Amino acid sequence: MLQQQQVLQGRYQLQQILGHNAGRQTWLAVDVQNQTPVVVKLLTFSDRVQWDQLRLFEREAQVLKYLDHSRIPQYRDFFCLDDRLFWFALVQDYIDGSTLKQLLEQGKQFDEAEVRQLAKQLLEILTYLHGLSPPVLHRDIKPSNLILKEDHQLYLIDFGAVQDRAAKEGATFTVAGTYGYAPLEQLGGRATPASDLYALGTTLIHLLTGVAPANLYRENGRIQFTALHLNPGFVRWLWRLTEANVELRFMTAQEAVQALQNNEAAIHSAVVVKPKASRIQLKKSPQQLEIFIRGSIPAWMKGLGLVSLAYIAYIAYLAYSLMSLGKPPQYGSPHFLQYLDLKYALLTAPLSGALACMVLSVLNAVSNGSLLAIASRHSTHLRFDSRHFEISWRWLGIRKRKQGKITDIGLSQGEFDQPNSGSTPNVILTAGTDEYLISSTDPPMTEAERCWLRQEIQQWLGLE
Repeated sequence: MLQQQQVLQGRYQLQQILGHNAGRQTWLAVDVQNQTPVVVKLLTFSDRVQWDQLRLFEREAQVLKYLDHSRIPQYRDFFCLDDRLFWFALVQDYIDGSTLKQLLEQGKQFDEAEVRQLAKQLLEILTYLHGLSPPVLHRDIKPSNLILKEDHQLYLIDFGAVQDRAAKEGATFTVAGTYGYAPLEQLGGRATPASDLYALGTTLIHLLTGVAPANLYRENGRIQFTALHLNPGFVRWLWRLTEANVELRFMTAQEAVQALQNNEAAIHSAVVVKPKASRIQLKKSPQQLEIFIRGSIPAWMKGLGLVSLAYIAYIAYLAYSLMSLGKPPQYGSPHFLQYLDLKYALLTAPLSGALACMVLSVLNAVSNGSLLAIASRHSTHLRFDSRHFEISWRWLGIRKRKQGKITDIGLSQGEFDQPNSGSTPNVILTAGTDEYLISSTDPPMTEAERCWLRQEIQQWLGLE
């Protein structure tokens, strides 16, 4: 039985046990040759340890021996103790810090900025591992296998599930990984670099929510989580990392890094100054973005107002004339026909006036080339929060509203685009297969307003 102060191979003095389970122990030890702390991982070969576990342990030692990265513990030694104990030992550098799991258990709450930095560091490590020939797949990325030092440097440890060759058709591999963090294809023995990216995504979600991914609700295979004040673009990035379908995920760590950098560039880009005299009202906070576009009354509608006033005056004149006659004259009297004419004119004036206004408005709109202005929406209201968006249009008291998930915005090409040349400048918001027109017809949105509005939306959403 191994004990404290025991020296292995005449060199490694055991100090403190760091962890243990069936057939495995991990010790903090001191290399007596240079008095530096090391970690000694031990595996005993017994009835409780299967050949697969021994094979993984040996593979870990072989892979670590050839890895050279500043934030992966350096390989030191690998040996087998005497035949009586029959322990296999792997020695590597000791990293003085706390695992992310320990920090979570201590009540540490990670904000978006911290998680972004951790993601970049881990992606840099994965870029190195996946770029080796053959690629090295960790296959067990999770909070307990990530150590954060006081200088905020992140280290990837425990390569016990490592795979150092790509899966081949018909080949079989030892299934490894932790439920909740590992994707389905890995649990089926078909790990790829994208499998490590999935585990990265679930780990980051765990840090943001404080809830293990196995305990989070899934809808259509996608992890549903609530974390306040997250940039929507960052949420979409996390969801793409954790797509159940491996073909929809980022394929490489470099691709994931580039998408994250694009998101940050959009967030921190300098916003175009709002054009002067713009009627577009915009309110934004970390939690919500609201845009309100109020249309003015078209000139031809103002003209119809004058026509309407004239008709009202005409109707008033008819009514006064009719009242001036007093009682209805007797049939056959000189004023009887005049009375009938005034009464008929008074009854038909509103209808004829309305028809005249409609005809004039159509003729005016056609002559101005703006027939669509008749059906234009008088005002447009957009509201975005961290999870949903709503667009509503109102014209003459009639309201039309559309809603959707904010993470669907920008999933297709051309998130914000300008219509065909020659048309009025506007913004087209694309959400999945749907497109929503954000425009103003009278007065029309200027090109300066379109550019400003487009960039404000892109920045708040963190669109690439």
